[in-house]
Amino acid sequence: MNSSRPSPPDVILHNGHIHTCDAQTGTVQALSILGNRVQAAGQAEDLLHSADPSTQIIDLKGGCVIPGLTDGHAHMDREGLRHQLPSLQHANSLQDVLDAIADEARQRPEGAWILTQPIGQPPEFSSDVSHLMPTRFDLDRVSPKHPVFIRPMWGYWSNSVPFACVANSLALKLAGIGPDTRSPSDDVVIDKDASGQPTGIFWEKSLVPLVEHTLMRCAPGFSWAQREAALLHGMSEYNKTGTTCVFEGHGVAREVIQAYKSVHSAGKGTVRALLTFSPNWHLKGEGDAELLLKDWAAWVGRNGSGDDFLRVQGLYAEIDSDPHNNRLRAANHPCTGWAGFQAGCALPLDVMQVLVQEAARSEIRLCGIWPNLLELFELANQAHSIAPMRWVLGHQRFLTRDQIARIKDLGIVLTTHTNRHIYKDGDRMLREGVHDLNDLVPLRSLAESGVPVAFGSDNLPPSLFHPMWHASARKSRGGQVVGESQAISRSQALEIATQGGAYLCFDEEKRGRLAPGFLADLSLLTADPLSCAEEKLPHIQATKVMVNGQFVL
Repeated sequence: MNSSRPSPPDVILHNGHIHTCDAQTGTVQALSILGNRVQAAGQAEDLLHSADPSTQIIDLKGGCVIPGLTDGHAHMDREGLRHQLPSLQHANSLQDVLDAIADEARQRPEGAWILTQPIGQPPEFSSDVSHLMPTRFDLDRVSPKHPVFIRPMWGYWSNSVPFACVANSLALKLAGIGPDTRSPSDDVVIDKDASGQPTGIFWEKSLVPLVEHTLMRCAPGFSWAQREAALLHGMSEYNKTGTTCVFEGHGVAREVIQAYKSVHSAGKGTVRALLTFSPNWHLKGEGDAELLLKDWAAWVGRNGSGDDFLRVQGLYAEIDSDPHNNRLRAANHPCTGWAGFQAGCALPLDVMQVLVQEAARSEIRLCGIWPNLLELFELANQAHSIAPMRWVLGHQRFLTRDQIARIKDLGIVLTTHTNRHIYKDGDRMLREGVHDLNDLVPLRSLAESGVPVAFGSDNLPPSLFHPMWHASARKSRGGQVVGESQAISRSQALEIATQGGAYLCFDEEKRGRLAPGFLADLSLLTADPLSCAEEKLPHIQATKVMVNGQFVL
């Protein structure tokens, strides 16, 4: 008996175009899986000979397989939360909205809250829905004995303000809101009729909602059960787009971390997750931020805590540019609303400077989304090299060659947000005659400089095929080309979505490629992202998804 003979594979995929994203292998016909690892990649004839009767053989019928995608800025929980509330997305008239509320009222006991999704069409909620907006009097006609609150949208879905939320009379009474109620912020308008009575409509001018954390804080937030169910739904939605791992670089609060842990401990997770902690510094006061950081280093520092499926590593960092509104949101702790992170975690510049220095000394990874952190990262690096920790910057809109060089020197990983900066804002910038559009999300320059990059969907929508399309076609929502010289090839875009995301998670030696010994995370797609028609690229879906050697879709 030949004891050196390899074990027969559990699964063989063949007769397809398998883009391994591995430089040595390239595109192959077949792939074999043993346990949770890739066993071999190559010619179908060779791999099929290794099968035995127990091997599951899957004929791809010419289909395309790629490594599982890693979303570098996902907000996966938020995708699921939308589905935990009654939807108003199909409303085409005010009466449609009222009919939906009336239907909810018939199904609930008297006095129970009715909480719904925002009015409009997800995921972007970009259309004008002012003609669909009821007043409290409209809502009272269909639900006089149930407090009603039509929740505000997450402002970054549309990337525009103002947006609205609405409460009926009973909800206003429970909230203690009347003619003399003052707005908590200049960014919140309590709409009133000619007689000075509140109409029930609140207008918000800050992209991160305020009303739900202040005036309407009596309305129930998302429950534990809803957050857990939201994660399970979010994982399913991300799987459908070929995503098998997410990086939550904007940070998640403890309530979201606990929901993740609950899903993970039950063995229900179908998406790997690397979570960055969003702290509530104000539990002890800003002056004690450094002490809290030292306490947290044990579970967020170095490699963090967890396993290959769920890990908490690093902290979210932000310089406070909106102290009043952030304190208002933080006062509603532990409720984080749509955000899922502590909106009050931003700190004044002087406090943040000390914290960044201590994070570098304690080997704690920091993640931020604003360009004003770059100088603080450089200052910290003077005393303690941050390159080994791969600190992260996201939402970097414009980057000059000098900034790119500085980012490269620091070993920073960038997460790019093409949905917002190229697709949504492109038409406006072209209309306004912005001259430096070749510095807008400059992916070609970043690639040439060797800066590591990962794509982030930002949950708008939860598919990395949209950023891959933005990166290669540079198309705005209106179909105009934005910064053409910064376009990259589709193969480069696929590498960012696979290898780039794996590098972001410190997983480049075990994920992001379909190579022998790598984790068996992969997707069978409806079209080949490297060769399909351009207009099909953002609409690609997964028909089969494998995570850790098991099919989850």
